[in-house]
Amino acid sequence: MEYAILWLQRLLRSGDVLLENDNIKILSPKSDIIFKLLFGDERSVEFLTDFLKSVLRIPEDDYGEVIIVNPFLLQDYDGDKLGILDVKIKTKSKKIIDIEIQVKPTSSMKERVVFYSSKMVTEQVGSGGKYQQIKKVISIIITDYILIADSPKYHHRFTLYDRENNVEFTDIIEVNTLELNKLPEVADGTSLWEWMKFLNAESKEEFDMVAEKNPVIKKAVVRLAELSQDERTRMLYESRQKLEWDIWSREREAAQNTMLSVAKNLLSMNMAVENIVIATGLTHDEIADLQNADL
Repeated sequence: MEYAILWLQRLLRSGDVLLENDNIKILSPKSDIIFKLLFGDERSVEFLTDFLKSVLRIPEDDYGEVIIVNPFLLQDYDGDKLGILDVKIKTKSKKIIDIEIQVKPTSSMKERVVFYSSKMVTEQVGSGGKYQQIKKVISIIITDYILIADSPKYHHRFTLYDRENNVEFTDIIEVNTLELNKLPEVADGTSLWEWMKFLNAESKEEFDMVAEKNPVIKKAVVRLAELSQDERTRMLYESRQKLEWDIWSREREAAQNTMLSVAKNLLSMNMAVENIVIATGLTHDEIADLQNADL
């Protein structure tokens, strides 16, 4: 642990190479559990505020009071449960902001975002409540896969909008999408690019580069290094990774069994093997095994 302490001390006082010790394995900041430990902790309001400023178009005064509604406490986290890990914030003017990160493709993601946004609106109006009391709700969805297929841009802002007449109905509900896999390699001069690059970083050189560009991100890198040295955090991270892998494996096995069943039915209908390969995505060898099993 001594080398880690020395490295962190050097990082705090200089702009030198950040991750020079090969024994230090920095955990990925785009892992949902690490993301929440970074941005959902009350001690991380500075990181959170700087990130929000890079994404949103809200008055500067709103950042005068940023409250994490559901502060993440490490000791309360159950690593055996796979839930949606997000960060909820209230601003000075009571705007409600929800941040979620999804690394793996999730079915019906857009519908789910609309549902949660609507829920954040309806929760504000109790029995006999007044609609005028409704404050703006903002969702920030970070994905590591293509969510908006019709555009090459990595950041989109959606509201209720009439595209034909170029008129916005209301921005009471706002959805911001950030797609990590669309991030250009070359910086575009925005702090949002720097934060996205931080989330996407995989090498020492990438963390080094982005920390030198932004002093707040440099502090986030220091915090990330501290988390990476914490044994319990690493256990939670590894447990989370294993759980996600197990779920993916089960889903893949179920899909494979379904395709095998479909292929078997198509073989019974005397469909050409080449067409079955195209229809199911199975290999010629897998279909041949099915044919041999019926002999």
